[in-house]
Amino acid sequence: MIEPSRTPAQLHREQVQRDALRIGIDEEYISTLVDTFYHRIRQHEVLGPVFSDAIGPGWAPHLAKMKNFWSSVARNTGRYSGKPVPVHQKLTQVQKHHFCVWLALFRQTLIDTAPTPQAVDYFMLRADRIARSLQMAMFDRPGTPADC
Repeated sequence: MIEPSRTPAQLHREQVQRDALRIGIDEEYISTLVDTFYHRIRQHEVLGPVFSDAIGPGWAPHLAKMKNFWSSVARNTGRYSGKPVPVHQKLTQVQKHHFCVWLALFRQTLIDTAPTPQAVDYFMLRADRIARSLQMAMFDRPGTPADC
């Protein structure tokens, strides 16, 4: 039986997934990363109250959503289909400097848990872009550099 040809998008997705697996990023690691990071968020003196106010008692659905989000970002799985910019724009307690704190905690969580040093860089490249995009959408005009 002849295998149907794959589209360029499918080939790209497969390559991203192979690249991620090569440096240790699989669904099990993404679950560990999200669980560990948000446990630290909840304990953090600055970010904990901000997230607690935004999420309330809905941590289980939030963690599931974040696992889908990071699976889509890191492995191109397409499991997340939300719109994070409008959601974040509604958060009145978030201040611009919170993004720097978030990034530092995310980096430390990666350093502590990542299966390889390459996985730290891989995630941080994406996290920096995401934070810069959200920060700009919430606080800045296009072209203004991020504070971190």
